[in-house]
Amino acid sequence: MRLSINIIGSGFSSLAASCYLAQAGYKVTIFEKNKTIGGRARQLIKEGFTFDIGPTWYWMPDVFERFFSDFNKSPQDYYSLKKLNPAYSVYFGKDDYITIEDTLEKIAIAFEKEETGSSKKLKKFIKQAESNYDIAIKDLVYNPGVSPLELVTPVTIKKLNQFFSNIKRDVRKEFKNERLIKILEFPVLFLGAKPSDTPSFYSFMNYADFGLGTFHPKKGMYQVILALENLAKELGVTIKTDVPIEKIIVENGESKGVISKGETYTSDIVVSGADYHHTETLLEKPYRQYSENYWNRKTFAPSSLLFYIGFNKKLKNVDHHTLFFDVDFDTHAEAIYDHPEWPENPLFYASFPSKTDTNSAPEGKEAGIFLIPLAPGLDDTPKLRESYFNKIMDRFESLTSQNVKKHVIFKKSFCINDFVKDYNSYKGNAYGMANTLTQTAFLRPKLKSRKVKNLFFTGQLTVPGPGVPPSLISGKLVADLVTKYHH
Repeated sequence: MRLSINIIGSGFSSLAASCYLAQAGYKVTIFEKNKTIGGRARQLIKEGFTFDIGPTWYWMPDVFERFFSDFNKSPQDYYSLKKLNPAYSVYFGKDDYITIEDTLEKIAIAFEKEETGSSKKLKKFIKQAESNYDIAIKDLVYNPGVSPLELVTPVTIKKLNQFFSNIKRDVRKEFKNERLIKILEFPVLFLGAKPSDTPSFYSFMNYADFGLGTFHPKKGMYQVILALENLAKELGVTIKTDVPIEKIIVENGESKGVISKGETYTSDIVVSGADYHHTETLLEKPYRQYSENYWNRKTFAPSSLLFYIGFNKKLKNVDHHTLFFDVDFDTHAEAIYDHPEWPENPLFYASFPSKTDTNSAPEGKEAGIFLIPLAPGLDDTPKLRESYFNKIMDRFESLTSQNVKKHVIFKKSFCINDFVKDYNSYKGNAYGMANTLTQTAFLRPKLKSRKVKNLFFTGQLTVPGPGVPPSLISGKLVADLVTKYHH
């Protein structure tokens, strides 16, 4: 008799887990509360424009390759990838920007122009980052975060000092130019903590950035979700949408299924890819592993205020991915991490997928996605959203020397309240839990419940952490754990 598994949520980690579990012979059903699958990686289609609502960066292509190869497939079987050149550009002031191209050689030349001698230092820094990448991504992150010993390997012992230094210190030891420092500190923002709180070991993100480059799946990131859905269905997974889970059934300390809209769906095992804190609220109090106090003490990665905008003309002086660092980095970081408040002058990021992809916008028009990182748990009102829209649009117009406000056909915003409503996200966070030293690997919430037999968790609040590639890996880790306990 095949054991049955109910999976809550249909984001990257849930879909990945469903594929591995179906391949291992389980009978798998996914339950998604929203009308479409993908979790945070859904799509917005409006008036001929197509936006990725969630992730827009395709980094670490090797992790996607590795995932599909586990099923004797490759990403190319499902979607086509284009390496972006430039990968992105970074604005520091009016008409003043640095362009990051598609090879380390070209990037080193750009660095050298900014600071003499920096190209040599950059190559040394990236070499170190590559060695960390090889250990982290090819090896360490494929550990389930069950024991501290997973981090202790002959190779990591040599790198132990890197767990006690931090990115900020390392970067500033080598580079003096503030602009270059900002560019090197930026990738760890994806890990959801300040560079001064992120262990040096995480410099592997710089290798992902400069060494491997930035890609774009044709027709957008949602193609990756559709690829996972196709693979899951080929493997026999059933996917149900519009089925919000209200309760996880526990009998004699063992999970027995889930309840949605009064209907019971029994199963031998439950895996949740939904927000971890939310999932625990679906259990009776005695079965929860972590208290409210526990979650409150944790460092959460930022939330975001996002705008999806249709422009009635092509925009100039921007690349597919463009970062706006024309204001003080540290002040904004403090407003996120140290004393949470709406930032006075926010850094922001913009993506114009229609620069690469004709599918994103009607001819002669431009699709724009603007993102401001925010502290989770802030007050979120239409009035605040509007004032920040005006704030960044004024700056955008001035920095890129063009008029855009009067060319807006429509705009749709997405912020803290939406993260809570659509994803049951704790305090409306966008990226899960930060990878600080005390929240790395085995120090993160566990993949397997300590209190309920046959209940497992996956996704960005557990191991290995925030981001799309780590979510795919999280799905594999939880599937391996389930299989280990049942074979």
